[in-house]
Amino acid sequence: MASRVAPARAAPSQMPPMPNREDIGSTWGYLQAGITRIMMDLEQGIDMQMYMGVYTCVTLQTTASLVLRANRAHRAIHNFCTSQKAVSLSGPSMHGGAHRGAHLLGEELYRKLIHYLDEHLTSLLETSKSHTDEALLSFYIKEWSRYTTAAKYTHHLFRYLNRHWVKREIDEGKKHIYDVYTLHLVQWRKVLFERLSNKVMDAVLKLVEKQRHGETIEHSQIKQVVDSFVSLGLDETDPSKSTLDVYRFHFEKPFLEATKAFYQAESKQFVAENSVVEYLKKAEARLAEEEDRVGMYLHQDIAVHLKKTCNQALIADHQVLMRDEFQMLLDNEREDDMARMYNLLARIPDGLDPLRSRFETHVRKAGLNAVHKIQAAEGDKLEPKVYVDALLEVHTQYQGLVKRAFNDEPEFTRSLDSACKEFVNRNEVCKASSNKSPDLLAKYADVLLRKSSTSIEEADLEATLTNIMTVFKYIEDKDVFQKIYSRLLARRLVHANSSSDDAEMSMIGKLKEACGFEYTNKLQRMFQDMQTSKDLNRDFKDHLDNGERTKTVDSNFSILGTGFWPLQAPTTAFNPPSEIASEAERFSTFYKHKHDGRKLTWLWNLCKGELKASYFKNSKTGYTFQVSLYQMAILLLFNEKDENSYEEFVSATQLSPDVINQTLVYILKAKVLIMQGGPGEKPGPGKVFKLNYDFKNKKIRVNLNLGGGVKEAKQEEIETNKTIEEDRKLVLQSAIVRIMKARKKMKHMQLVSECINQIKSRFVPQVSDIKKCIEILLDKEYLERLEDDELGYLA
Repeated sequence: MASRVAPARAAPSQMPPMPNREDIGSTWGYLQAGITRIMMDLEQGIDMQMYMGVYTCVTLQTTASLVLRANRAHRAIHNFCTSQKAVSLSGPSMHGGAHRGAHLLGEELYRKLIHYLDEHLTSLLETSKSHTDEALLSFYIKEWSRYTTAAKYTHHLFRYLNRHWVKREIDEGKKHIYDVYTLHLVQWRKVLFERLSNKVMDAVLKLVEKQRHGETIEHSQIKQVVDSFVSLGLDETDPSKSTLDVYRFHFEKPFLEATKAFYQAESKQFVAENSVVEYLKKAEARLAEEEDRVGMYLHQDIAVHLKKTCNQALIADHQVLMRDEFQMLLDNEREDDMARMYNLLARIPDGLDPLRSRFETHVRKAGLNAVHKIQAAEGDKLEPKVYVDALLEVHTQYQGLVKRAFNDEPEFTRSLDSACKEFVNRNEVCKASSNKSPDLLAKYADVLLRKSSTSIEEADLEATLTNIMTVFKYIEDKDVFQKIYSRLLARRLVHANSSSDDAEMSMIGKLKEACGFEYTNKLQRMFQDMQTSKDLNRDFKDHLDNGERTKTVDSNFSILGTGFWPLQAPTTAFNPPSEIASEAERFSTFYKHKHDGRKLTWLWNLCKGELKASYFKNSKTGYTFQVSLYQMAILLLFNEKDENSYEEFVSATQLSPDVINQTLVYILKAKVLIMQGGPGEKPGPGKVFKLNYDFKNKKIRVNLNLGGGVKEAKQEEIETNKTIEEDRKLVLQSAIVRIMKARKKMKHMQLVSECINQIKSRFVPQVSDIKKCIEILLDKEYLERLEDDELGYLA
């Protein structure tokens, strides 16, 4: 059997002679041969150059032949278009009127080219019918590449026509006239694309679905199809511009519809067979895939619409199911799954609102439960530290959750703040008194800032004060905290009991940053008074050293401004010991000489001192008693005799019986004095007290000044509450006058609402209290009633 040998590629034929420049028929015949050669052979030659990288002798000959033919064809077009005697063989003009001339010559060639392209594309359309799916894609891509490459060469070949006839036609406003390259695209769209695009798109969608099912595909094919759809977006009104209309209608629209249908079906089936948590992972992975797909082979124009479509099918359609699972994730502290749910629902409008609401409810319950537990465990002996730590623990836990799972989103932070404000101000501890939270917080700060054997390190103290401010932020009645904190600070300063001036100033700085200058003005003035007092004591000691007296008392005086210190003058009369009285008189004389016109009021109840005692049988060195001035006055009576009666205490000190009884509590408890009588009896008239010569104590310095008892603390609380109420009335009246002075006239309810808005940062005013203050201002003639429930300001 004879073997068959593949024929070698035929050498390019000899170029025919140049046609008659006045004959359209011979000119077009010459051009058509060149165009056909470009259409059929150029792609093969370019493929070998671009993809094989090898230039064979045959390819070089073919390319040279094509270039030579193109140059000669260009000369033929030039000769024909410049001929004034050309014979028209194509009938009437495209724009009306059969006439001769250069204008008609260009039009003849243009119409011939259109007819040629129509025939060529119709032939391709017929051939495409034998291909389906991926084979059709390959055919489409191959022919598109061949066609557009040939269009570039043809465009160059017809450059004279483009530069003269086409440009003139477009300048004259003629419609449907394009440069030769654009004409190729227009004809491709009109003849082939509009009939074949649906089949091509079906093939693309099948390929994408395979990829979504995990199969590997040649995604470059889809990329080339997308590019071809984009290239066909020509603006009919302005050929120099392009649009994405073709791409959007023929590619983007069906792609989005197919994507929506695919994910709706898949997600519905997946949810039915798997848990919600697993679905969250699935949806997250699918969304990431689609984002990668855009970068891989889709046009960026589809990105927003594709994201919206996927969000609807994968998230919005299942949002109720996701939200119902959120509570379970909260209860089990599954942060990763909550973060996943947050990221998904954040992609749809209003997707996170129900989560925020449930989160707020959950945090509020957690805070209330935490307080309930410590209340049940501690009862009435609830320590400030235990209470504040319980509040902070809940806040810290869920603040971390907001940061890690909810991306520190402001709305979730607002939900956290709202929940914390609720359980800080309206928990079980606060039922007895609405002032309990600010009271315990202020007392916790007092414990931290007061000298003690368990003082913490400076860095830890600063961190703890910052934590206190976290709770302070949520307290509604900040004026209550201010009053209690101010009273406790005053005691620390007066008794020189602060652990650190730096720490005290740091806390005041934090309060000032949170509430402003007015809030901390009095606190800062207390520190100024203490510094002024130090300077004054130094001057007083210098004054005494220059004088002639025997120093019997080592004294230190504090001058406290009446308007800044929350301290009350004692309600009981008091006759201080002679040594103290004479020292106080010397200081009064010195102070009045230095500051003429000022009045000193002695706060004997806050004075303290030390007594050195050496009468004990079992101690050679004796003891030093740290005492209040009232205790000192009673103990100094025993310098004269070993035994004194209750009546002698009253006569010598002039103290009220209640104060004397309270003063004796710790003296008797420490057994410095012994009261005659049976066990369990209380001090009172008829009782006699003796020095205890057998007194023993492990410490050389014995503190008998351990503060007031429960009764005194209760009295202080009552006084503080009265002060708070009075201050609130003044603050409300001031706010009302300030508002009315600015507005002149205002509706009653509008005034109430505005007043609440201005005051709520300090405390939450009751509407009834505001109305009472309005009535007071009406009586004082700051305001007047007008018609229609309106109030007016009286200057």
